Amino acid sequence: MAVRSPRRRGYPEGLGGELVAEFLGTLVLLLLGCGSVAVAVVGLPGSGRQVAAFGPANWLIISWGWGLAVVFGVYVAGGISGAHINPAVTLAFAVRRTFPWRKVLPYWGAQLVGAFVGAALVYATYRWAIDAANMKAGIGRQQSLSTYSIFATFPAEYFGNSWWGPLLDQIVGTAVLLLLICALIDTKNLAPGSNLGPFLTGLVVFAIGLTFGTNAGYAINPARDFGPRLFTFFEGWGSIALPGTYQWFSHYWWIPIVGPLIGGIIGSQLYERLIAPVIRARGGPSEEGRVPAKDAPVPSGPSAGRPAPEAPSDGRPPEGRPPAEA
Repeated sequence: MAVRSPRRRGYPEGLGGELVAEFLGTLVLLLLGCGSVAVAVVGLPGSGRQVAAFGPANWLIISWGWGLAVVFGVYVAGGISGAHINPAVTLAFAVRRTFPWRKVLPYWGAQLVGAFVGAALVYATYRWAIDAANMKAGIGRQQSLSTYSIFATFPAEYFGNSWWGPLLDQIVGTAVLLLLICALIDTKNLAPGSNLGPFLTGLVVFAIGLTFGTNAGYAINPARDFGPRLFTFFEGWGSIALPGTYQWFSHYWWIPIVGPLIGGIIGSQLYERLIAPVIRARGGPSEEGRVPAKDAPVPSGPSAGRPAPEAPSDGRPPEGRPPAEA
């Protein structure tokens, strides 16, 4: 018999509670992720704690920052919404038929608002350091790509004005993310137990940052990029943010949206079509997330190794223990 986990106190029932969880999880993701970039770009240099130029150590701060941001964002929302905190994850699970299509747009909205608010909080905390860095460089915000990079992404200069290279980078990076998330939540495979799923999902994002990050900033999450991009547009970074134009790139804004959405579908389908059939053919316990209720949220890390929750008869989503990012 399936074990029902109690809902966390303070969260409303149904879709409203799931959206609150997605909002808070994505807010934590951006608060810690963008905060780590702020430390590396303006915090350490501006505070006098670093005299050398931006280098590999700063990139490690950023990579670890985003990885841990995913960990704690997933822990915040995982037991309520599945902690997608990433529109690419939501879409991929809907295509995979483990998440209801009617919830896709509401989840996207909650994720976007959470990302916007998270970026705003980082700006509120670091605006003195940002202004000091721009003043030292003798430029305004509309010319400051470095301070803009605290919040959203841009392509490396070696791509020139090519859109294909950065788009491919986002497709590949997000495909890797979803492929590994699908593996981590599959209890027929080697899904982690003891609520270690969020930690390992964070390590996936950390690894992507170390291996693909310098190409285009490894957004791998449309909300993570567009929410802060929208905020920086309103705060004076102008065309660097929207439409995403600078010296060597133009109209870049759509690439960190379209690329991850495509890559997420590809990664999840690779697992669904190449690995999952082999595992199902060998038998074993049901894969986490394969529940009959049409409204069931998709689980990930924290629920790994636990029985799938039963769907309530009143049509409400089951109360499992789920996650996934980026």
